[in-house]
Amino acid sequence: MLDRNRILKDPEAALRAFLSRGLSVDMRALLDLDAEWFGAVREWEALREKRNTLSAEIGQRKRRKEPTEEIEALVRSVNGAIEAAEERKRTLEARREEQWLALPNLPHESVPPGKDENDNPEVRRKGDPPAFGFLPKPHWEIGAALGVLDFDRAARMSGARFSLLSGAGARLERALVSFMLDCHTARRPDGQAPYRELSVPYLVLPESLRTTGQLPKFREELFHVASDDLYLIPTAEVPVTNTLRGEIVEESALPLKFCAYTACFRREAGAAGKDTRGLIRQHQFDKVELVWFSAPERSFSDLEILTEDAAQILSRLGLPYRVIALCTGDLGFSSAKTYDIEVWFPSQGRYREISSCSNFMDFQARRGQIRYRRSEDRKVQLLHTLNGSGLAIGRTLAALFENYQTEEGGVRIPEALIPYMGGVTYLDPRDSVPLTGPSREKG
Repeated sequence: MLDRNRILKDPEAALRAFLSRGLSVDMRALLDLDAEWFGAVREWEALREKRNTLSAEIGQRKRRKEPTEEIEALVRSVNGAIEAAEERKRTLEARREEQWLALPNLPHESVPPGKDENDNPEVRRKGDPPAFGFLPKPHWEIGAALGVLDFDRAARMSGARFSLLSGAGARLERALVSFMLDCHTARRPDGQAPYRELSVPYLVLPESLRTTGQLPKFREELFHVASDDLYLIPTAEVPVTNTLRGEIVEESALPLKFCAYTACFRREAGAAGKDTRGLIRQHQFDKVELVWFSAPERSFSDLEILTEDAAQILSRLGLPYRVIALCTGDLGFSSAKTYDIEVWFPSQGRYREISSCSNFMDFQARRGQIRYRRSEDRKVQLLHTLNGSGLAIGRTLAALFENYQTEEGGVRIPEALIPYMGGVTYLDPRDSVPLTGPSREKG
């Protein structure tokens, strides 16, 4: 949630910031509603004060043994007015809250201007796309030929946008999870503290999603368990960020860095017709997520470190990637600044997003009242939250299949993953075994 005082102090600057995101906000209506709500609060408080004064007068009259019927009638009248004023205050407060919760974060001054993804500048790239002496296949064809990736069986049990991994495919997925977590939780040569691993719930309360900005904006993207009013998490960012909701931490503890592996669940309601094949856009997918809680004065330098932490996984796997800075028109709802990391997909001849690393500043912290106590003056203020995928497992698996494919239809295993694969260095299509096992029929 935005700082109301900041918006009310300079509404014209806020309006320009919203317009840079491609959003037209009726600032006059927003300010008028705020003024109406403040007026309702003052009216409610004045009526309560009047009742207190009248009640004191009744007490004094009773002590003097004077009649009180007239004032008691007036108190009953005021009580009715208080109930009406309180209802009006609640109604206006709900409308006000709804409007403020619908407002996205303001872009940081360092975010490049632009309308959409076509205006996102490239920051850097690393690694050269592999050169093949054959036409590279898409990952879904490679996985199917290896007998390790099955979309048809997944569709029979769950519908579209689900996948089934088996054998070496399932092991490779598990290897990626373990490899990423080990990388992020290992002691670092640069002296920085490693990430602390968390195992978090996959179902969360609505207020957890409000804290991180998924509610109310992205309700249609979420899977909801109505009977319990719980939501399946769209990303581990939600439960990890909410580990500190309503808490105050000491400045000396910052930055706090957490990582978590979870399954993630999204309806992909706005992605009809996009990436209908393969592992790029699924209703259920796995991620290793990185979350930081930072002091405001260093959160943007921390964003650079977080982004490099995510990118170094691709470097260790030998996958070509690039980093782009999202322009104002392409920023996510809660983000003040975002870098996307994109990995090379040979079958498509282009880079595709595999991680999004963002600084939300105090946007989420204000919603969740996540604060820290400054060492210097012991004042309590909101901290800054950051997060990034480190990485999306399915997309990493797909990128490995495509970048390490061979003309024979096999897949070489990157050196960094060989220990996690029990020494397996190559997925050979000649070793492909159907899910039901080899045929027992004899010729």
